[in-house]
Amino acid sequence: MSKYPELIPNFLKFAKINTRSDPNSTTVPSSPRETEFLNMLKQTLIDMGLENVHTNDQSAYVFATLPATAEQAVPTVGFISHIDTADFNSENIQPKIVENYDGQSVIKLDEKGEYTLDPKVFASLKKYKGDTLITTDGSTLLGSDDKSGVAEILSAVKYLMDHPEIKHGTIKIGFGPDEEIGTGADRFDVKDFGADVAYTVDGGPLGDMNYETFNAADAKVSIKGTDVHPAEAKGIMVNAIQVGMDFHGALPDFDRPEKTEDREGFFHIYDFKGSVDHTEMAYIIRDHDRDRFEARKRLFQGIADQMNTDFGEDRIKVTIKDQYYNMGEIIEKDPTPVKIAEQAMKNVDVKPHIFPVRGGTDGSKISYMGLPTPNIFAGGENMHGRFEYVSEQTMVKAVDVILEIAKLYAEK
Repeated sequence: MSKYPELIPNFLKFAKINTRSDPNSTTVPSSPRETEFLNMLKQTLIDMGLENVHTNDQSAYVFATLPATAEQAVPTVGFISHIDTADFNSENIQPKIVENYDGQSVIKLDEKGEYTLDPKVFASLKKYKGDTLITTDGSTLLGSDDKSGVAEILSAVKYLMDHPEIKHGTIKIGFGPDEEIGTGADRFDVKDFGADVAYTVDGGPLGDMNYETFNAADAKVSIKGTDVHPAEAKGIMVNAIQVGMDFHGALPDFDRPEKTEDREGFFHIYDFKGSVDHTEMAYIIRDHDRDRFEARKRLFQGIADQMNTDFGEDRIKVTIKDQYYNMGEIIEKDPTPVKIAEQAMKNVDVKPHIFPVRGGTDGSKISYMGLPTPNIFAGGENMHGRFEYVSEQTMVKAVDVILEIAKLYAEK
C-alpha cells in the first residue's frame, strides 16, 4: 500500500478539471472555474477536519489550519500552491500512466504518435528509469503546475493528522488562483494567513529549490502612425508597423530568452499587433540584479524618447509596470527557511538543487509583504504544454520533504 494512498488519485482528479486562468479578466479569481475548484478544495479541507477553513475575501485564497502537536512554542509554517493552469489547452485533460519507465523509450502521447516524449529531445526523461510517469495525451497540458503541489500539501496534512505522534507546530495551508497570469498573490493577506514562514510548493524536478527570482516588469508600447496611400506616401506616411520593428531592433540583440541563461536578463516581446495607422507591442523585462533591472527599464524608455525626438513629436508611448521583485533580497537577510528546507531534503535522501529561477513565484510577492516564502519542488517537467509530465515517485518525495520541514521547525 502506498505511503500516501490519496496522493495520485487526488492529483489525477484535480488534473482533469479545467482551471485555466484568464489574463483578460479583471475579477478575482479571473475565471469562475477557478472559484468552483477552490470551493471544492475548501469542502475537502472541511471534510478532512482542518480548522478555520475559509475563503479570504481579499485574495480568494482558501486558507486552513492544522493545529500544533508540539508542546513548546515553534514557528507557524505555511504551505502554498496555486490552482490555476497556464495559457494552453486545458479542456478534456486525459492523463496517461506510464509504469516502470525504462529511461530510454519514446513515449507516444497521442494514438497516432504525432506528439512524443523522446529522450533525445527531452533528456530529463533519462532520470526517471523505473519510475511511474504521468503524461498528457498530447492535446492538452497536464497541470502538474501546480496541481501536483496541491495534492502533495493535502497528502502531507492528511499524514500528519493520521500520525499525531509526529511533533509539529501550527501548519497553515493556502490554495490560491491566478499565479499563471501574475496576479494571484497581489492581494495575498499575510495577516489572515497567519504564518511566520511559508513555502510555495510550485517548483520543478526532484530537489529543486528557489529563493532567488527575477525582478520583473511588463511593458506596453503604443505607436501612432500616419496612414496614406502608398503612391503618395513619401515624406508623409509613418508606418506604425515599421516603427515597431525599428523600436524592437534598437534593443540589445543578445538579450532575449532564447539567447540567455542562468542570471542573464532579457527583453521578451510576446505580442505584436498592428497596422500602418496603429501598432501595439507587449514585452516582459527580466533581470535578477535590481540595478540591471532598473537600467533595462531606463533603456527601454530611452529608446522611445529618442525615437520621439527624431520624429519631432510623441508617436511612441511606453507604459512599464513592475510585477514582482527578486525575493532573494528579503530571504538573504535571514536564510533560515532555505537552510531548513535544504536539511529536510537531505534527511529524506533528496539532493538539494538550489538555483535562481528564471521566472517568479507567488512567493516573490508574498516575501515582500513580510512573509519569507521560498519555493520547493512539486515534480513537474516540461510545464505549460503538451509535453508536460510528472513522476509519481518525485511527488511522494515532495510530500516527504513537506513533512520533514514541519518536523524540523518543531525541533528548533
